[in-house]
This record gives sequence, C-alpha cells and structure tokens, in this order.
Amino acid sequence: MLEKLLTSVVSDTFQIPVWTVVLATVCILWLVWERKKPPKSQINTEQVKENVPHNAPSPSSTGTENVALKKKYDVSKFVRLKLKVFYGSQTGKAKVFASQLCDEVTKKGYIVELIDLNKYDPEDNLADESTDTVCVFILSTYTEGTPTESAAWFYKWLEETSTDFRVEKTLLKNLQYCVFGLGNSLYTDHYNVVGKNIDKWLHSLSAMRVMPLGMGDEDVVNSKHGGIEEDFRAWRKIFWRKAGPILTGRKQLTPNTTGGKKEKGKCGGKCKCKEDGGKCSSDEEPASEDELYETTTDEEADDTVENEEGVTQNSSGVVDLEDLGKVMKKMKTAKVHRKAEEEAAMNGTEKKEMVTPQLRKALVKQGYKIVGSHSGVKLCRWTKSMLRGRGGCYKHTFYGIESHRCMETTPSLACANKCVFCWRHHTNPVGTEWRWQMDDPEVVFNGALENHVNMIKQFKGVPGVQPDKFEEGKQPQHCALSLVGEPIMYPEINKFIDLLHDKQISTFLVTNAQFPEAIKNLSPVTQLYVSVDASTKDSLKKIDRPLFKDFWERFLDSLKELSDKGQRTVYRLTLVKAFNTDEIENYAKLVALGNPDFIEIKGVTYCGDSKASSLTMSNVPWHEEVVGFVKQIADELPDYEIASEHEHSNCILLAHKRFKVDGEWWTWIDYPKFHELVRKHRESNGKQSFSAKDYMAKTPHWAVFGAKEQGFDPKETRYFRKSKKDIGGC
Repeated sequence: MLEKLLTSVVSDTFQIPVWTVVLATVCILWLVWERKKPPKSQINTEQVKENVPHNAPSPSSTGTENVALKKKYDVSKFVRLKLKVFYGSQTGKAKVFASQLCDEVTKKGYIVELIDLNKYDPEDNLADESTDTVCVFILSTYTEGTPTESAAWFYKWLEETSTDFRVEKTLLKNLQYCVFGLGNSLYTDHYNVVGKNIDKWLHSLSAMRVMPLGMGDEDVVNSKHGGIEEDFRAWRKIFWRKAGPILTGRKQLTPNTTGGKKEKGKCGGKCKCKEDGGKCSSDEEPASEDELYETTTDEEADDTVENEEGVTQNSSGVVDLEDLGKVMKKMKTAKVHRKAEEEAAMNGTEKKEMVTPQLRKALVKQGYKIVGSHSGVKLCRWTKSMLRGRGGCYKHTFYGIESHRCMETTPSLACANKCVFCWRHHTNPVGTEWRWQMDDPEVVFNGALENHVNMIKQFKGVPGVQPDKFEEGKQPQHCALSLVGEPIMYPEINKFIDLLHDKQISTFLVTNAQFPEAIKNLSPVTQLYVSVDASTKDSLKKIDRPLFKDFWERFLDSLKELSDKGQRTVYRLTLVKAFNTDEIENYAKLVALGNPDFIEIKGVTYCGDSKASSLTMSNVPWHEEVVGFVKQIADELPDYEIASEHEHSNCILLAHKRFKVDGEWWTWIDYPKFHELVRKHRESNGKQSFSAKDYMAKTPHWAVFGAKEQGFDPKETRYFRKSKKDIGGC
C-alpha cells in the first residue's frame, strides 16, 4: 500500500508523484501560518514605540538592540514638558519671532503658551513657574539700552529683585529658561543689553539655563548669519538640540543653588589640574556665543549624530574608522573655503547686500521700488497731486520746482540716525560707514529713472490726471535726494549727481549732519539741506538717536562745512511739540555757525501709529503754532526774514536778506541758469565757481508770506479732505 502510494502519479499528463504534492501543500500552509503570526520582537518594539517620544530613534527589530533601547529609554520616565514663550516687543519683531517658535513647538506636539510681558505680572507668577515648564524669553533692546514699553515692568521688577538682599537667591530655583535678545551691534554700548541683563538676573536668582544667551543682530554686516532673521533661525536649531532632551524628560538640569555665583570647583581646588597650574574643569566658562551658532539638526535624540556629510560621530567627537576618508576630505574643503574667505576679507570683496530679502519685502509693501542692492525710489504724494492739478509741495512754492516732474529717490537706504519722527517707521537699515556691496552710479541712476517713469505711466487714464502734466511727468526735471536714509553715505554720490545734471535734472540733497567730510567733498548741487532737528546735545540725542558716539561734534562740523559751500544751503528744522520747540536762542547760535541761505521750519508730519516711536497727534503743531515759533526765532536773527509759507504743508521759509532785492524776494531758482553754471564748473575742473545769487529767480506774489493764497498756486485747484482738516505735508 505504501509502495503504491509512493509510486503513484497525479495523472498521465503530469508525471508528479502524489507524495510530492502533499509535502508541498503542507509546507505552503506552514509558511502562511508563520507569516500571519506576529513575532515577539515586533510586539516588544510596538510597546516601546507607544511610549517613546517622537524624536527618539527608531527601535530595531532584533532582540539584542531592543533590550538596549529599553535600557536607554525607560518608558516610565518619559514626560512632555510645557513651553511658555514670553516676548517684549516695540516694533513687533520680537512678537513675530515668538509666534514662529510657538508654531514650531505646536507642530512638534508640545503644549505651548504665548505671553506678552505687558500682561504678565512677575511678582505674582514667576516664582511659581515649575520644573514641568521651559520658559523662553524673546526681548528687544530699545533706545539707549532700555527695554521696550511692554517689557519695562518685568525688566524693572527683575532688576530690583535680583539686587534686593531681602530676597532669597533661590527664589527662581525651579525655573528653567533661555533668552534670545534682539539688538543692533552698531549701538556698541547698548547692544542687546536687555537680553544680557535678563539672562544674568534670572541666573542670579538660581534659575536654570537651558542654553546660553542667544543674540540676534539687526546689522546685516556684523550679524553672524546675515541678518537678525537668520540669527534667530540658527538659534532655534540649537534650542531644539539643547531643549529637546529636557522637554522629553531624558535630561534634567542641575539645580542652580549658587545664586548665579561661580563656585571654586567641585573638586575644591584639590584636583590634579590645579596642582599642575592648569584650570579646573569645574571652573570652565559656560558655552560661548559661537556655540549657539553651529550647524546641527533640529534635534538630537541620541548621543550618535550623522552630520550633513554623512560622517557618523558621537558626542565625544569620536569618528567611525570607515568615515575617516570623509573627514579628511571635509577638512581639506574647509581649509580651502577658509583661505578663500580670508583672502576675500583682506581684499574687501566679501560684502553683503544692504537690503536683505525681509527688508526688501517690507519696503516694497510700503510702495518703494528697490533699485539694485541699496537704492530706492518712490512716488511722492505731491507728484500725484500736481498730476491732477491739485497743487504742488512747499518746494514748488518756495523754489519753483514742478512737483509732477520731481523724482524722489536715494542711492543709500541706510541712515546713521533713528529719528523719533522717521516717517519710514525705521524699516531702513542703519550704519555709520559704507560696508555693503556697492552698485555703479549708472545702475542706480538708470534704475531710479526707469522705475519713476513707470510709476508715472500707471496714472494714464486715472480720473483727474491732466494730459499735459502726464506727458511732462514722464520727463523728470528735479530730483529730491531725501527719500529715506543718508544719500551722502553712497561712496559714488558725486558721480551720481553728475549723471543727474547731465540730464538737466536739478538736485535737492538732504543730509542729517553726521558726515562733515562728505559734505566738504560734495560736488555742487542745486540746493544742499542739513537737518537741524535740535539745538542742544541732549535734545539731538533724544530726537535723532544717532549711532555715532561723537554725534554732536560731527553735527557742529557739518554746519561749519555748510558755511563754506558756494551754492544754495538750507537748514531744515522739524518742529515736534514737547521735544524741540523751546530752544529759540540755541537755534539762533546754530544759524550763526552755518550761515545758511534759507531756513525751512516745518511741523512734524504724523504718519500713523509706529511702535518704533512714541509720537502721537499731540506732538504735531498747528500751522499757527509754527508761524508763532518762526516769528520768535526771526526776532533772534537780524539777517533773516519770513519770505514764504505753504500752509498746506505746515511749512514756513526764512530767507537771508541777500535774497531780497529792491524789497522783493528772489527765493526761486533759475534752473537752466544753474545747469549752465554747473557745466562750466565741471569743464574748468572746479576753477570757475559760482554762488547762490548767480541762479536766483523772483518769487511770485502768491508765494510770498502774507499773501491770501498762503502759498497755494492759484493755477491749481485746492482740494480739501472730507471730515478732517489736513495738517500734514510731505
């Protein structure tokens, strides 16, 4: 029977023994059953996965590695700490950064709370922050190293508490924290002072640092990563590397029981290194700032890390032998890069662009057309007004320019001041010298002209635009170098001015009186302005907030250089109530120093709420108040009289009596005559000079002070805004 079964076949067609078919069927059934059965190693791994946090390394399917994983990650000890992100902001930058961090925290699955320090009472709450929370403080440094208004109380309370001998130095022993400060390194004496102090005071009250202080630099040149946004992005990477293990409970901070004071060392000064004259390892300084800006992954859940080049190394810096070739290649490449960077630095070729992508976005949003890497152009509202026959700006009244043919531009968006009344809300960069990439003057000129004309062309068909003025507007005849920033900082400013004059475009250049040498070397312009925003050192510092330490000396030297210029010169005074309206005698002394041809006195223009400035509508003087101030200062200046006014712009013109000929004012400009004089000056290499009186023109009756028109051209149609009085100008 058995022999028959073993020798029988399935069929005549398929000569396969029956026993072979039976055996194959059994094997297939066994394999299917084994596949459906979950292995023990997989069950163990899934149990671990349920408890291991998202950033822990994936457990292996092998039993040996699974045991190691259990030992390394004791699932019973895993927790998920909360985060509280505090911010103190003036312009909104710190709030934006805090919100970005909160979004990132939320995506990673942690509980987070965003807190405005203005609404947080540290006296009632800070000491109660427990070890189940990590607190992040993101704070800006404001004027003169002071905190922002929203963080003022927190800053004051923390300072007083940290220095109060009655307060226990372990008050904040349960607080786990880190600080990121926002500042500008150009203000060397006050750079990130607020962030530094907050970090220091918290630590002095025994709070535990999660990571060293991080600092963002608004100055793109000195910033470690090319801008404050990039600094914050780099800081966030280090934050996750340092805070990740703490947030998941894999690491606990050592309590700070010294109240921020450094101990001699855990060894008591008796260790071997002390005997050898070395430094005790327990006395080592905390991580340097540079440590905050290394390249790393967002989080490191293990001691072993694989870097961008694929080289595996652990926390002790040991590299796998198989990766030694990669390391050598990396070192060679780094050496080449470092040498190239050193050569670029020596040759002065490694310079950054003035306008960062974030800054470009902000300026474009405000209506600027960015030219190249550091210049800009924007359409003035008075240009739009005169295109529609609704009147020109005060320069039309005082000097006869055609507002619809005026191009407002600057070859340098950077400035050396941060004036409280800055109508650009401090979106432009700041600096004390030119350290950025530089565009050729031809690029700046052609870009500015092209963008301006294109903006004029957009008014084709706009209701009210007069066809003749529209055509004239496409051919600019005047250039106001006063858009924003400090145009005189541009190293090629003289070549740029020559290009404008070659096209018969007059030049009105405004400087903030911080670059006396540049004023001295400046080529003749149609009219040179100096902003005189205050008459004393203290008030100038308060209003202009200059970057230079010797700002007052530079200011006075600039006025002296102005007196030596042969062409038309102007003092521009911006009146700000409660800031600079009570210094009549001091203003008179400054006038004697610079001996300008004209003095423009204008009420500050309120440009809406700005978190960068404390100005409100109460600081804007009415036209009658400006007239009263001008009359007082005129009484102190026997060589000057009120010549003209533009009530619509809230502006008054004082002119030197040399421009009053036979009882009539000659404040206007003969522009063709100026271009003829400046051409001869250039052809003679500066030997043939000329003065302001050589190209003056008679002022029309309607533009003279006291006329019923109050400076409004009768050829134009006055337009009044509905529901509110217009008290501001350009």
